[in-house]
Amino acid sequence: MVEIVRPTTEAELQKELISLAQQKLPAEIRGAGSKAAIGRPASLPVVVELAKLSGITLYEPSELVMSAHAGTSLAQIEGTLAQRGQMLAFEPMDLGPATGGAGGVQTIGGVFATNVSGARRIATGAARDHLLGVRAVNGRGEAFKSGGRVLKNVTGYDVARALTGSWGTLAVMSEVTFKVTPIPQHSQTLVYAGLSDEIGVELLCASLGTPFEVSGTAHLTAELTSRLELGSLAREANTITAVRIENFTSSVAYRIDRLREALKIYGTPQVLPHETSMVFWSELRRLSVLTPRKGDAASHMWRISTAPRLAAKVIDAVRRNMKAEAYYDASGGIVWLEVTASADAGAADIRRILSTHGGHATLIRADADVRASVEVFQPMSTVVERMTTGIKTAFDPGRILNPGRMYAGV
Repeated sequence: MVEIVRPTTEAELQKELISLAQQKLPAEIRGAGSKAAIGRPASLPVVVELAKLSGITLYEPSELVMSAHAGTSLAQIEGTLAQRGQMLAFEPMDLGPATGGAGGVQTIGGVFATNVSGARRIATGAARDHLLGVRAVNGRGEAFKSGGRVLKNVTGYDVARALTGSWGTLAVMSEVTFKVTPIPQHSQTLVYAGLSDEIGVELLCASLGTPFEVSGTAHLTAELTSRLELGSLAREANTITAVRIENFTSSVAYRIDRLREALKIYGTPQVLPHETSMVFWSELRRLSVLTPRKGDAASHMWRISTAPRLAAKVIDAVRRNMKAEAYYDASGGIVWLEVTASADAGAADIRRILSTHGGHATLIRADADVRASVEVFQPMSTVVERMTTGIKTAFDPGRILNPGRMYAGV
């Protein structure tokens, strides 16, 4: 029987981890469980759930900084910020619905632990770039603090940022401090229909080469376009290529006109007004086009990172081996890829293709038996594996924190 532990303070969290370390009991670490189906599956005797370790502990709108306990819901964070006209610039994606979990429940600690970032990362950076400081408890049960309320030049190890993307395998965050930013006054999006993947990605890269401060780029295959909830675009029944501009209202109008002129060789785009633009990017943020629907054939989903100029070639090579649909994010630097379900989720072919073209892949959605049989995260080189093992040993010598979640034995 699995024991579920729900600490409400850092002291309680530390007490629980000390006890687990002494008993050498491994535990699953999670916030609200929205990403529980990502990673290698494990059957562990204890679950440490942080949703009750919640609450905003510091908010200084004039300083653009906020601190919150790790279990604080992202919805609460964003709701509080919106009241003061502010937001999280990195636009964290909600992977819950696309992986069979609940939507709208992820915690701020889970966001930073997994480094989940959205379309705006091309302009503002990923989640880790906005993390200023963290309080956490390691696998020995030792509480520690790293960073602070301001961003300074770092001497030595930047532990706070090292924890982002570690998926709870190094330490359990109890509190995070992060930068916030004003919400742009206005948003518009240029949408081009009918471009091939290669030309669409070329357009996205060209848009980033302009001086007009593009804050979001996306290219969807025709099948994914048809799944959009935004009917005006879903009815296109074709590929769409989208470029977002955000700024003051008068500035957006000027930049949209100039950008449209700079990209005129790609055709005449549709211009999504502010409200429609917001709805469209909100859909992409929660991966609605890749969320399984009743009656759909079983499918698996990957997150591929590669050089933008190679993205279309990579996906074309994948399609020679299996049916695939793609949402190109970050001008093709990140591709959310849906493939037909198979025994290995297409892992052998996808990793072979990436070894040729360059890049890495993470299996985001697959059944537990598939995730148990393949490498979910990008396989490590010998040098990286040695470093990763050493860092894990330093933080969690007893291997009690999400053991095997990312890699076997780590």
